[in-house]
Amino acid sequence: MAKIEVRPAREEDRAPVLAFCAHTWEWGDYIERVWDDWLHNPDGRMLVATSDERPIGVGHLRMVTPQDAWLEGLRVDQEYRVQGIGTTLNMALQEEAIRRGATHVRLVIESTNIASQRVVAHAYMRQVGGFAPFRATPVNVPLRRGDGSEQTIHAQAADLDEIIDYLNASNVFPSVGGLYYAGFTAHVITDTLLQEKIAAGQVYLLRRWERLDGLAIAELRDESSSSRLSIGYIDGMTIEAISLIAYDLRRRAFEMEVGNLYAYAPDLVLVRDGLAGIGYEWSGEVFYTYERGLY
Repeated sequence: MAKIEVRPAREEDRAPVLAFCAHTWEWGDYIERVWDDWLHNPDGRMLVATSDERPIGVGHLRMVTPQDAWLEGLRVDQEYRVQGIGTTLNMALQEEAIRRGATHVRLVIESTNIASQRVVAHAYMRQVGGFAPFRATPVNVPLRRGDGSEQTIHAQAADLDEIIDYLNASNVFPSVGGLYYAGFTAHVITDTLLQEKIAAGQVYLLRRWERLDGLAIAELRDESSSSRLSIGYIDGMTIEAISLIAYDLRRRAFEMEVGNLYAYAPDLVLVRDGLAGIGYEWSGEVFYTYERGLY
């Protein structure tokens, strides 16, 4: 086998890389849409693996925060698979993350992609959580009168300590590795992130019986030709609490005039049943999140 080298991607790599990515899935691949951004964005680095100077693998690193790196788009030409090239690329991207000052590196893999799971295991990454993607359409229902116990309210700055206490006692929070998702990227739920989301009006609380019974973090995102309400974290003490929050977000999505909702649901029966019971649809897909500490 020819010597394998890894180097930064170049513009002339575009055609050969897109050629071996063309059949990643039945519909193709998204690499073509992000190529220019990945090649030129200073907050990341795209690397290619070559054999006799021919690109046979590609992967991208993106700095989510100064401490957190995200790996994505790792592909290997079908003719060169099962030769350790994926692991070599992964480790090279981790080295790039260290050079940029990252303390953690993360990525997601579909649960059925056993080959990629072997790659990340060889690259010393461990599974820390997972999510099941659910979709729903907005609903046009009037705001119910009464004590408001079935509707969410926007969190305020004064609620921060209570939210942190709730998450620290939650069974859902550790199951997802303490992560929030947006744009298929995981973000660590820290007090700083919570403060930012509260200030942006993106944290929704469910209060019942004079206590915090559940919460969600959701943001508006432009996806394809329409906008959507993206639910990156949802938590509740019971299936009923999950259902009430998720249904109220469908109502709010209608008021926001968005096209649909997308939920990164924690991969737990409690959450899946709570969403399915009020009209969210699930294809059966599950994605695992992997992490490695670089310190």
